[in-house]
Amino acid sequence: MPAKHVRTFSLLLCLLVGSLVACNVLPDVTNNGTPVVSSSPGVSSNAPALKVWYPSAPGVDVRYEDWKTAAHHEDTVTIVRLNLQKVHISIGYQPDTPLSMNSWMHKTGAVAMINGGYFDATNKPEGLLIADGQAAGTSYTGFGGMLSVDTQGDVKLRSLRDQPYDSGEQLQQATQSSPMLMINGQRTQFTANSEFQRRSVVATDKQGNLLLIASPAQEFTLDEMADLLAGSDLSIQNALNLDGGSSTGLYVTGKQAVTIDPLLQIPIVIEVK
Repeated sequence: MPAKHVRTFSLLLCLLVGSLVACNVLPDVTNNGTPVVSSSPGVSSNAPALKVWYPSAPGVDVRYEDWKTAAHHEDTVTIVRLNLQKVHISIGYQPDTPLSMNSWMHKTGAVAMINGGYFDATNKPEGLLIADGQAAGTSYTGFGGMLSVDTQGDVKLRSLRDQPYDSGEQLQQATQSSPMLMINGQRTQFTANSEFQRRSVVATDKQGNLLLIASPAQEFTLDEMADLLAGSDLSIQNALNLDGGSSTGLYVTGKQAVTIDPLLQIPIVIEVK
């Protein structure tokens, strides 16, 4: 091939490669591996679309949303919607042998899981915890909230300020945490530090579903998380902050697998079976 033609071909090849590199052919990925949908027109991607409910297992749907604050802090948040007529909620508790979330999943056979409430340096719950009818810790009084399952299998998420715990209640499962971020569809007011942390939340929506929500990047303060929940399209009725930070973890098996790992082994989890 004449040298002139070689130079022309090389130039065309460089232009073609450059244009492909400039295109967003592959999906972006957050620091936890959650895919973010490409915004480039005409480009196909295996990344899930945002604001779409993906069935994962009977009674379990998964959704991804891009949440951004007024201060431009942003993260791809994962939401798991649970139909309480089709799944069973329980609390896992192992203070002596805390586990990775992957190990918790294998041990329990759960189809979904999120970390539970706060625990101290000895892995004991800071509030009340009930696992399969066995209680540990002491209930919060006048603050915080509780996710519970009674002996009839009814699941409830409530404010302990508005509905204090009664030791006569027949509960099989419970985990307490703080603060309540939303009560009766309204954003609450609370005092919290301004740290940017990983966040995990359990919530109920106005249709009676239970929601497990995780923000795996250190992007939101607790106040910002409350604002984002209140401004979301999730129709949230009540929302309780869980032990976020290094404890934040969310797993789902099935058609739409989710693996957001805690940064340490944890003694308390909310199990979905």
